[in-house]
Amino acid sequence: MSTPALKEWPLWEVFVRSKQGLEHKHCGSLHASDAQHALQMARDVYTRRQEGVSIWVVPSATISASEPNDKSEFFEPASDKVYRHPTFYEIPEEVGHM
Repeated sequence: MSTPALKEWPLWEVFVRSKQGLEHKHCGSLHASDAQHALQMARDVYTRRQEGVSIWVVPSATISASEPNDKSEFFEPASDKVYRHPTFYEIPEEVGHM
């Protein structure tokens, strides 16, 4: 039984959370046969220096994204909701740094 060629494996997007970070950051893509294989490959490729504490792998085919050409109509409605911006609110001194 032969292993499928690398190019036939699904493409996975890799996100790594570093020891210093609170969020996962996209660090690249790789081809793998399944999720477990993608996690193992991501660990080997993207955390060689033991800088990661968590890895997410997501099949690229399942990611939905907005189109850059649609940015004006996609993001424009937010500009008419100025009340959502924190500039209208005063933060009491007791609160400190937010």
